[in-house]
Amino acid sequence: MTAPDLECTHLTKRFGDTTAVQDVSFEVPPGSFFSILGPSGCGKTTIMRMIAGFLAPTSGDIRIKGRSVLDVAPNKRPVNMVFQHLALFPMMNIAENIGYGLRRKGLPKAEITRKVGEVLERIGLPDIGARKVDELSGGQKQRVAIARCMVLEPDVLLLDEPLGALDLKLREHMKIELKALQAAFDTTFVYITHDQSEALVMSDNIAVMNAGQFEQVGSARDLYYRPETAFVAGFVGDSNRWRGQVMGVSGDTLQLRSENGLELRGSCHGRRLARNDTAEIFVRPEAIRLGHSAQDVSHFDNRLSGEVTSLLFNGAASRILMRPESGGEEIEVTLPQSGEFAHLDRGAQVHIGWSSDQGSCFAAGTA
Repeated sequence: MTAPDLECTHLTKRFGDTTAVQDVSFEVPPGSFFSILGPSGCGKTTIMRMIAGFLAPTSGDIRIKGRSVLDVAPNKRPVNMVFQHLALFPMMNIAENIGYGLRRKGLPKAEITRKVGEVLERIGLPDIGARKVDELSGGQKQRVAIARCMVLEPDVLLLDEPLGALDLKLREHMKIELKALQAAFDTTFVYITHDQSEALVMSDNIAVMNAGQFEQVGSARDLYYRPETAFVAGFVGDSNRWRGQVMGVSGDTLQLRSENGLELRGSCHGRRLARNDTAEIFVRPEAIRLGHSAQDVSHFDNRLSGEVTSLLFNGAASRILMRPESGGEEIEVTLPQSGEFAHLDRGAQVHIGWSSDQGSCFAAGTA
């Protein structure tokens, strides 16, 4: 059986009385794109610095291709790292930047020239070797920073929020570029970010991290549609969220009376909840359907009516906010791109409905 490119086992890091990473274990298969997603301060950068060798774990093990690297110096580990601030050398041209690590290794000049030329071809910039860093666009600089790492042929490439300094449009473009580059080099990428869109778009698997621990590890689809914790449900994607008292549980379906008096149903998805427990239901805006009348949504087990209070225009991802006439907070609903509901105005009266299996239920206080 092929060993994972990266395996972390019971990884823990303490700084005095503060535990930054607590008993984290995960594997990254060869040639995959693995992301660690979480808010600032959750411990994801600490994990990356331990993998790179800049920090020693308090306990646990880090193995690359089956071999522990705890006793291996950072410059001897088969990993390389791309930082948010790319640290390209402005006094060197692009070919010199990319070949810097090879020169440090003492490779012959002819071999360096050949390897630099090959990696420039692979990143789609074959003719820029003689140009200066300040002559490149932001996206080109990103590719050069990756090329400088990949020319050293690491087993694992670590990327520490490398898109954070880019403008929005370029970030969107570079998400696709990074995934394509990872496939082109067939190298394992470990990527850390607080931006869920980056992780969802690029990753084969994602670990959602909170307060030093992994809440859930899985594919983007698993995290989005089957969150295992309230934190994941609230952090990954957008959700409507209600808190209240459990009025009853039948099979996997939970009935909840929200703090604002709404009667709602959701799915426990195998989690144990009982009558009188305090629980929360999370429902995605796109799971909610619009209707002109109560009859239009009568087939759903959750049905509400109310007034459109705001239009949140964002092209294909446009949404409305609807305030239920029975009270409570505004509910976010995704607008269809065409049809009779594509152009709702503020003040319109609408009916909404969704199925209980579209609501994920958790014990309150677990987020």
